[in-house]
Amino acid sequence: DPLPPPLPKKQLQRAESLPEQGPSQHWRGDPTPWAASTFYSIPPPHPPHEEGTPSSIPPRDRPSWGPKRPLTKSQSLGEPVARSSPSSSPEEMTFGTADGELGRLLESPAGVCGVVLGCQAATLARLSARIQEKLLGSEERQRLLEAELAGKGWAALSLLEREPCCQSGDAWYFPVGFAFEQSQLVFAAKVPKPCCASLWVQSSLGAHCSIQRLISRFTDRLPWELVLPGSPEEQSQSPSGEEPAHLATCPVLQVFISPEVPYQTLAGFVKGTHSLHRSSPGHYERLACLLLLQVCMGLEHLRAQNVGQGDLCPENLLLVQCPCPPQSQQGKEAALGLSLPRLLISSFFKVKDKQRPCSTSQEQDWTKGLAAPPTLVADELNVGMLIYQILHVDISLENALGFRSNRLPEFPSLSIYSMGLKRLAMLLLHRDPCKRVSIEQARSILQVLLWGPRQELFARSKKTLTLLRSWVEVKRALLLLKFAENSAGAVGSPGLEEWLCCQYFKEVTEHTLYQVTQALYT
Repeated sequence: DPLPPPLPKKQLQRAESLPEQGPSQHWRGDPTPWAASTFYSIPPPHPPHEEGTPSSIPPRDRPSWGPKRPLTKSQSLGEPVARSSPSSSPEEMTFGTADGELGRLLESPAGVCGVVLGCQAATLARLSARIQEKLLGSEERQRLLEAELAGKGWAALSLLEREPCCQSGDAWYFPVGFAFEQSQLVFAAKVPKPCCASLWVQSSLGAHCSIQRLISRFTDRLPWELVLPGSPEEQSQSPSGEEPAHLATCPVLQVFISPEVPYQTLAGFVKGTHSLHRSSPGHYERLACLLLLQVCMGLEHLRAQNVGQGDLCPENLLLVQCPCPPQSQQGKEAALGLSLPRLLISSFFKVKDKQRPCSTSQEQDWTKGLAAPPTLVADELNVGMLIYQILHVDISLENALGFRSNRLPEFPSLSIYSMGLKRLAMLLLHRDPCKRVSIEQARSILQVLLWGPRQELFARSKKTLTLLRSWVEVKRALLLLKFAENSAGAVGSPGLEEWLCCQYFKEVTEHTLYQVTQALYT
């Protein structure tokens, strides 16, 4: 039989998104000077003429100050495909990684630099996650607690105190005990006041260090032993502690259980620290920066979920003791009574369901035509007000909005943080809404005030992206060395301040720092 004719050759067409590698393109594994840095989300340096003067651009017209990262799930035109490699990624490498795998990455200085920087970033992310789990507890344990508390009321809880351990603007908090896995846990029973905003929003919020968590709720008559301040029952409690005759009049209330037990509101903290501010201004104002940073991080988390803060005032911000004394507060700060607490936002509403009106008619006029909803604008104003309140300077929102941006009330320069906080307050309370910094930008400014870079970095060298990138890389390495040294000594476990520091150096980029330092130091 004759042989069949040969099959026609099928022409494979290359997709447009995967072009041929040109002479100016590099594979991610190539030992080019900046290949490794690009792979680990550290952008290459820009020429000096591209760095510009971002401070001349209004904050809301500027690009985001957030980190600039390369595409991961999809690739744009002109980007080469990364070659698959049997080598471990930096996230997977450990001290026990086989030398055979390491050897493939040590053929050039650029390869070594990329491995070191990648390992540092991955280690910092793991440390941050572990500290966060220590502060918040594991998600699995919280699910178990929620299941155990489901359907239970006052009968399953032991009352630890008759009077509230904390009273906020919208709720009373009572410490209660709960037996779980052969241990006695202490929770807070949150009894909302009649003015309290709807609490159903909280059940849909993800876990965050600055957001109050609710793990159970029930509706029941308030136990006669508990005293609501200012209520008729408070005056009618019998001295012997016996059950009063008016038990039938005890109100039926909705009760929420939170794993965090507040001991004070921010308003109470500010009221009791006047003398501390005068005697130890540096330590106090650093603590003020850390508290304000927690507020900003919590507000960012809420905005990402289209949720607003009900009433951002010191009376509604809760303070909770951290579970363990952090490394940074076991010395002089602890002796001064300056232990850093967790700050919790506890009142929320859905932005699409409710828009809080502007504070004054002036504010309504100034916000006309602004794309952001009024609730988002109010956050910037309220955080600006918090700065003055924490620093013990009396000011009302209406008066603040009536001032020009350069005529806001003065507060004394007592520490290295004073001028930065004054600058931030001015940017948040600017009379022109388009020139106010956002909550995200305020958070970045507070991080720079706390951990640098300080202005002295630019005394000898011109501020460039290359300088700022080098500063970030060195500080990350020094931070990890600090953790290693502390773990070998008797310093204690890392706590809240260390977690906040990790969050900063885990995410910050030289682009963000350029914008922040322009706004802060010019």
